[in-house]
Amino acid sequence: MNNFVHKFKLVLGDKILRGRILFTLFVLVLFRLMAVIPIPGIDTLRLEQFISGNDFFGLLNIFSGGGLSNLSIIMLGVSPYITGSIIMQLMTVMFPKLKAMYQEEGNAGRKKFAQYSRLLTVPLAFMQGYAFIVLLQNQGILAKLGTFDLVTNLIVISVGSLLLMWLGELISEFGIGNGVSLIIFAGIVSVLPSSLGQLLFAFDPSQLPVYIGFIAASLVVIWGVVVITEAERPIPVTYAKQVRGNKVYGGVSTYLPLRVNQAGVIPIIFALSILLFPQMIVRFLVNVNNVIVQKISAFFLSILENQLFYGVAYFLLVFIFTYFYTAITFDPDSISKNLQRSGAFIPGVRPGVSTSAYIAKTLFRLTMVGALFLGVIAVLPLVVKYFTGISAVAIGGTSLLIVVSVVIDLIKKVDAQISAREY
Repeated sequence: MNNFVHKFKLVLGDKILRGRILFTLFVLVLFRLMAVIPIPGIDTLRLEQFISGNDFFGLLNIFSGGGLSNLSIIMLGVSPYITGSIIMQLMTVMFPKLKAMYQEEGNAGRKKFAQYSRLLTVPLAFMQGYAFIVLLQNQGILAKLGTFDLVTNLIVISVGSLLLMWLGELISEFGIGNGVSLIIFAGIVSVLPSSLGQLLFAFDPSQLPVYIGFIAASLVVIWGVVVITEAERPIPVTYAKQVRGNKVYGGVSTYLPLRVNQAGVIPIIFALSILLFPQMIVRFLVNVNNVIVQKISAFFLSILENQLFYGVAYFLLVFIFTYFYTAITFDPDSISKNLQRSGAFIPGVRPGVSTSAYIAKTLFRLTMVGALFLGVIAVLPLVVKYFTGISAVAIGGTSLLIVVSVVIDLIKKVDAQISAREY
């Protein structure tokens, strides 16, 4: 408690850190204001019924930061930007120059890589926006629009998504924490009061064991996410002694911390985006005036909506993206070269290639634990939903996972800022 009070005083006393936090809060408030500005021509009753009975749109509402629940001008949320980032990350596997730009060209290379992701977001936003509008029109939620109204609404919601992407970038640069993750977090938190109210209103005493089990599972998930996120494997590192004149430098022993879950919440967000994007396209194609396209789309939609397929695909994507994102962001070769340049070595391991191989092997084993845990936690709400039949559990479990991971990351960022100013 005393430590918390001390850190809180440091935050209030530091002008720069206080400014970063206030800027982040200001952007999040601005985001919530945009989330309540609807596009015209909405049947609110049909919209509420449609989203409440549809897991797909419930998850999509998470990514829109709650903007989809009232078809706001930012109904697409950060989904186009996340999809664009995933495509760019996947392209690093196929194009070595992109991988070199991201990993070896330092901050300038990463900025250029991020710029390509932003440019890719523009066509994706218009594609998803058009698919959304047509899909909602076919469901009777939006009135049939003329060409002018269709183009106007398409521009509004596409630009709204791009504006949200820009606000997320501003938080990352001038605020504190990951901007995109915080926007998703703010959207989830904003709907908590209404969700709890609905749960209390529809409380059924006969379902009491289910509610208790859900609370217990939620606590286990929170505990597990915190433990795995904080867990690390220290690799001992020793600096060689150097004699300069009459003084001896080096000879200090320290360690290289390797986290069990290097990727954080990113694999969950990436996996959900990959699962949701094809569904959106297929749902759009189902209503195309072509019998063959309709049949093919209906076939793929039945596969995508199958709970067993969805659960297996979700687990595998989380598992794969955990490894993939760790490989993109953590380079054992670079770590090995830096250790060698600074005269450091791992006891019992030769510098250079052997050190790189040792770090890669250790990281592979650690990531295996983190990926398995993250995959199991991700599909656990789906398993609970299968046995209880409560669809809100699946959406709530995913929301809980994202919220806990984002809060942990935010606390670390604040602690890092405090430590930097203390020293």
